[in-house]
Amino acid sequence: MNAPLSPSLSSTLFASAPSTTPLSATPPSITPSDDGPSHRHRTIWISDIHLGTAGCKADFLLDFLKCNDADTLYLVGDIIDGWQLRKGWTWRQSHNDVLQKILRKARKGTRVIFIPGNHDEFARHYVEHAFGGIDVVYEATHVTADGRRLLITHGDLFDGVIRHAKWLAYLGDSLYTFVLALNHWVNRARVRMGFEYWSLSQYLKHKVKNAVAFIDDFEHALINEARRRGFDGVVCGHIHKAEMRMIDGLLYCNDGDWVESLTALVEDHAGALAIIEWKTIGQGRCLAGMAMTEAA
Repeated sequence: MNAPLSPSLSSTLFASAPSTTPLSATPPSITPSDDGPSHRHRTIWISDIHLGTAGCKADFLLDFLKCNDADTLYLVGDIIDGWQLRKGWTWRQSHNDVLQKILRKARKGTRVIFIPGNHDEFARHYVEHAFGGIDVVYEATHVTADGRRLLITHGDLFDGVIRHAKWLAYLGDSLYTFVLALNHWVNRARVRMGFEYWSLSQYLKHKVKNAVAFIDDFEHALINEARRRGFDGVVCGHIHKAEMRMIDGLLYCNDGDWVESLTALVEDHAGALAIIEWKTIGQGRCLAGMAMTEAA
């Protein structure tokens, strides 16, 4: 189990005393954001932010959060990287800003639901409690505006490496951190040449046959669980690969991450789902600044 968080970080994350009040069935009324132009969604899902690591693209996420509001915001795990915090961490002001922005949204009426993942598994000790207006749950059921029931889970429980060979997961995490460091320098060069953000690690992941097979097995394991439990689909994170497609008649959605993909999953007020890519900071054009996949 991960080492305890420092008092200062804990006070930022859990800004109020725990409450065992059950989740309300209806989100509270929403107060409009005063941060400028904002796109309104019914629901937003984000995961795998990995605050506390050098690879976290907190500036991109903060820009996204300033430009996008929702009735409900799901934090689908690995928000803070507890694995990295045990070894030493990179904690920039932008990481604090992201946490404060999320807490502010909760105070202004957004229903915020946090589903811990494997990197922030310390928070599973606080399941069924609420902190700073954020409900902590093991998993969630979301009903879209058009009536589809979706299982919301981080996804690590369906990862055989995490479940049966955690030491290998730690080794893989160290190698992954190295690739992300290399990715940082590649993108610094790309920016100087006028190109947008590009993920080296995503490119390598898609080219390695074993990685492709792992992702396929992961997706089918989640779909099989959703079918067994009578859901119409599943929303997850964990593997840092944004995706939305039908698998064996059920909807599979992965909201991606804010280390490589820079993506979120959103639902509009008619129930249509889409993946948003947020590749540029400070567009000054919040509504026009996002690339969206075809809605499902």
